[in-house]
Amino acid sequence: MAPIPITVVTGFLGSGKTTLILNLIPQLPHTYKIALLKNEFGDIAIDSQLAASAAISGVQELLNGCICCNLVGQLGDALDSLRKDIMPDRIIIETSGSAFPATLAMEVNRLGRETGNYVLDGVIVVIDVENWKGYEDTSYTAKMQQKYTDLIVFNKWELVDERRYDDCLDRVGDLELQIANVKSDKGRVDQSLLLGLDSTLAKDGDSIHGGYSKDRKPHDHSEDHQTEVEILSVNLVSESNTLKSVDLDSLETFLLSAPKDEVYRIKALVSASHPMASSNGDIDDSAVSHGGIATYILNWAFGRWTFTYSNTNLPPPIKLASSAADSGISKKHETIVRMTIVLARGEASKWKARIETGGMIEQEGEGGFLIVDRVV
Repeated sequence: MAPIPITVVTGFLGSGKTTLILNLIPQLPHTYKIALLKNEFGDIAIDSQLAASAAISGVQELLNGCICCNLVGQLGDALDSLRKDIMPDRIIIETSGSAFPATLAMEVNRLGRETGNYVLDGVIVVIDVENWKGYEDTSYTAKMQQKYTDLIVFNKWELVDERRYDDCLDRVGDLELQIANVKSDKGRVDQSLLLGLDSTLAKDGDSIHGGYSKDRKPHDHSEDHQTEVEILSVNLVSESNTLKSVDLDSLETFLLSAPKDEVYRIKALVSASHPMASSNGDIDDSAVSHGGIATYILNWAFGRWTFTYSNTNLPPPIKLASSAADSGISKKHETIVRMTIVLARGEASKWKARIETGGMIEQEGEGGFLIVDRVV
C-alpha cells in the first residue's frame, strides 16, 4: 500500500492556518479523504471543532504543548490512529503557533522510514502580512518558520497597503533563500499549489540532521520558543446545575478592548442565550430554531473574531487549581465559558488580574464562578 502523504501547515498564532485548510477542502473530490492532526495550546480544541464541521474525515488533537518538542513522542500514535481509523488519502498536520517545522519534518521522515506508512509531501508556512510587524521583531520562532519551508503563503495582504506587503517580502528576502511563495485570496490558495510539493525537507535530510542546518545551531530549549507566549485558561461555571448564558455585552467589550500586541489569540466554547455578531457584523442564526441557550465557538485573532454555532455541548467543569476546589465547583455545575487566551511574553499576570476583577467574562444576570489559571 502506498504511503500516505503528509502536509505540514505552520505559521504564527492567528496567521490563518485553519482558514487555509478549510478553504482547501471544497476543492478536492468528494471521495478524497483528508485527516487532520491539530496541535493547539490550552485544553480546548476550538479549531478542530471548526474543522470537524467541514468535510474532513477525521480529526485528532494534541493539546497543551508543542508538537515539535514535548509532544513529539505522541505524533506516531496520533498518525497511526488516523491511518487505521480513517484510512485517509492525505494527513494534514496543523501545528501550534510556536512549532518548529524542521524538527517536525524530521520526525515525519523518521516515522516514514521506520513504518513505510507515511511520506512528507510539503511544509507550508502561513504569514499574516497585516500583523507582521506585531511579532516579527520579537519572535525567534516566527522568523525561523519561514526558513524551513517549501511554500510561503502570504495571508491578509488585502487588508494592508502595498508598502506593508513590500516590507514583508523584504524581510523574507533577508533569509536569502529560494522559497516559492503565493498570495492567498482571502485565505484560499489553489489546491494544485498546496499539494504535491515534493518537500525539500524530505530530500535534504543531511542538512537538518539532528535539528540544525549548516548555519543553524541545534533546536533545543536553551532557546525555548514556548516561552515566547503565555497561556491563560479561563472557566466560567454556573452556581447550579442549570445552564446559564454568558453576558455577551461584557464579552464583546473584552474582545474589543484586547490590544493586538498583548493578546494574540482567544479561543472559547461559550453558552449564550443568543448569537453575538462576529467582528464583521455577520450573525450565525442557525441556532435560533433550537431555542434557549446554545453553544458557540469564539475564535479571536488580532482584533477580529467569529462567533459560530456548534451542535456540541460544553464539557463539564474541570478542576484547574485549588481555587476550583475552594469554590465548591463540581461536575454537577454547568460550564458557561471554557476559554484559552494566548498572550505575549510577560502579559499573563496582568491579564489574569484584569479578567478576575474587571467584569469581562461573567454570567448573564448574577452569580457564576470565574476561575483563571496560568497554563504556560
